[in-house]
Amino acid sequence: MPTTTASAPALPATWWPRLSLFEWNDQPWLPSLLWRAETDYLAAAIDLARPFTLLAARIGALCRDAGSDRVVDLCSGGGGPWRHLADEIAAVSGYRPRVTLTDLRPDPAAFARAGADGHAEPVDARAVPAHLSGVRTMFDAFHHFSPVEARAILADAERSRTPIVIAEGVRRSAGNVLAMLLLAPLLTLVLTPRIRPWSGWRLFVTYVVPLVPLLVTWDGVVSCLRAYRPSELRELTAGLDGHGWEIGEIRTRGAVVTYLIGKPRRG
Repeated sequence: MPTTTASAPALPATWWPRLSLFEWNDQPWLPSLLWRAETDYLAAAIDLARPFTLLAARIGALCRDAGSDRVVDLCSGGGGPWRHLADEIAAVSGYRPRVTLTDLRPDPAAFARAGADGHAEPVDARAVPAHLSGVRTMFDAFHHFSPVEARAILADAERSRTPIVIAEGVRRSAGNVLAMLLLAPLLTLVLTPRIRPWSGWRLFVTYVVPLVPLLVTWDGVVSCLRAYRPSELRELTAGLDGHGWEIGEIRTRGAVVTYLIGKPRRG
């Protein structure tokens, strides 16, 4: 894994600063059973809510402008939104992407369930191998990275003249934190029976010894506290002038998705 020695970007001052707390699912020593149970739950939750549908047209347009139907999804975890998003992109843009899922801790079984190709080797989002060409996407993962790491992800896309889409369904707000505290435990219990394939161990660590609801709730709250706001995303892109950057928020199904889209400038 490459190291970054650059100083951290100075994020705008705010009354509620971003907190760099830990998430269980980031820890390499977390047992694979619990890691998979949590990533599978997150994929099921995305399938239910489909918060990224409104970005389908933008992703299709990026593919068309880039002259490539290939999408390289970073930090794919349990498969992210790709069980349905590729069909939604095709429906609104007529441009169906060929998706390659990648992760620092790849899960081939989860990638196969998402209906997309998976890259078997670990991929660091800060230094994507050159052979993985295509529009880059990242869903609900950018908050896991420190400002130095987050800027390195954007700089790598700019350096390789690759379009990139960052989207987050979590926000740093009191409402999001409260919703996570109240809903995450309940949704974990409700959605777990829908996850395939069935696993006796997953049921055990969800209902008998409720480790998964506890991990999901903790990580969900911390995700909100680590989320970047639009003003902070603008600071992270400062000086990366090889790309044009679009930053905004869209409201969908009662939720708000924060997005950052980078596109190589013509020249």
